[in-house]
Amino acid sequence: MSQSANYAAPEDAERAFYEAIAKGDADLLMLLWAEDEETLCVHPTGIRLLGLVPIRESWRSIFANAKIRVQPEVVTHWQGAVMAVHHLTEVLYVGDDPSPHGPLHVTHIYVRGAHGWRLVSRHASAADDNHQAMAEAVPHTLH
Repeated sequence: MSQSANYAAPEDAERAFYEAIAKGDADLLMLLWAEDEETLCVHPTGIRLLGLVPIRESWRSIFANAKIRVQPEVVTHWQGAVMAVHHLTEVLYVGDDPSPHGPLHVTHIYVRGAHGWRLVSRHASAADDNHQAMAEAVPHTLH
């Protein structure tokens, strides 16, 4: 992949995102982000990173500490002409530890520009199944 890689669909960019994570390559991962000073990444720790430099450094640090494998599962997608929102669930495997970490609720926001679709925002947070069960039990009728 090169800097000029075009992604015809947000799903293509997302697939490349997880491939870069599997390789543990922060520079490759950053090619998928929009070149915008307002890019945003929120890791499960709750730390909010604004801009490409802090996002790149955080991924370099993550990859330097341990090899991680991510198992993403699509929950839902929405796509417009120039923006797409993907909601996923991720399970993480860290190093040689066979036990899964997570799940995480993840939201990716992609924008379409001159170089195809690029990631502009990633927000990952720990899933809380107790609150999810409560939310599903609430009637969805508007009054």
